[in-house]
Amino acid sequence: MKKRKILFTLLATILLLNGCTKEITIDIPGYEEQLVIDGQIETGQPPFVLISKSKEVYAPTDIDAFLNGYITGAIVTVSDGTTTVQLDELCSDNLPAGTEEIAAAMFGISVAELANYNICAYTSFNTAIWGQVGKTYTLTVSFEGQTYTAETSIVQPTSFTNLYWKAEPGTPNHGYSWVTLSDQANQYDAYKWEIKRINTNPDGTTVDGSYTAPWSPVFDDDFFDGLTFDFFYENPHAQGPNVLEEHRWLYPMGDTVVIKLSKMDRNVYEFLEKKYTQLSTAGNPFATPTNIPNNITGGALGVWAGYSPSYDTLACYP
Repeated sequence: MKKRKILFTLLATILLLNGCTKEITIDIPGYEEQLVIDGQIETGQPPFVLISKSKEVYAPTDIDAFLNGYITGAIVTVSDGTTTVQLDELCSDNLPAGTEEIAAAMFGISVAELANYNICAYTSFNTAIWGQVGKTYTLTVSFEGQTYTAETSIVQPTSFTNLYWKAEPGTPNHGYSWVTLSDQANQYDAYKWEIKRINTNPDGTTVDGSYTAPWSPVFDDDFFDGLTFDFFYENPHAQGPNVLEEHRWLYPMGDTVVIKLSKMDRNVYEFLEKKYTQLSTAGNPFATPTNIPNNITGGALGVWAGYSPSYDTLACYP
């Protein structure tokens, strides 16, 4: 009798579950190509703008597809409210003589690599439109009959109070880069951290040709407004199969590191924070989906970012 009751209960449960089944149809919207604008201007530097088109999720991801995605023929202007300058189209494989080092720093590659790529960007060597603290810059991009605009500000920079290197327990010759930061009270502040090692190779060149950001380089003062505190950041170069597990993310004693701390406005921070969150969770099926905001109007994606960096040099010794 007991077995019959159990069988009846199981049968009733199965029938109930089958009765609750409902076919769901999900209407996935089709792919729509959009312009992608990646532009920045920082203190003492020219504006620099890359323009490309978005790709659908199943598009090729090889280097040729990547390079062919950049846009030429756009009209790009930058204005600080007083001066307006149309930017020049500059391509990595056809540079004006004497501009190679500046362009290499902009593209984030070495001078030797420039001729191997065909990347076109928009910039200006007219110093009247180079970045200045306290100014607001308006970007306008016109392409194929459409106009896109964005605005960003270069805010007052903040410098570190102190820098020091401290060995980690058990690794006397390796440690983190530590800094003391005094945040300005009663105002919104957002920061981006980058580093460049200036140790020299046997041929006399520096180890790093450009600045590199660690895994999660941006943060704001929502939780430490007006406070003075110490914190550390990892060495983005100390990873990979050639680095011992106990030395990962640490700076070896003897390194000399230039630390670049850039400040930005809230819109730029929100774009970068969501961007790095998406990068860190890519491929994780349990991660919360992240929509990256942008400060471009007119239907394009991307960001127009103003930065006010401060620099300091850390010698990695106790």
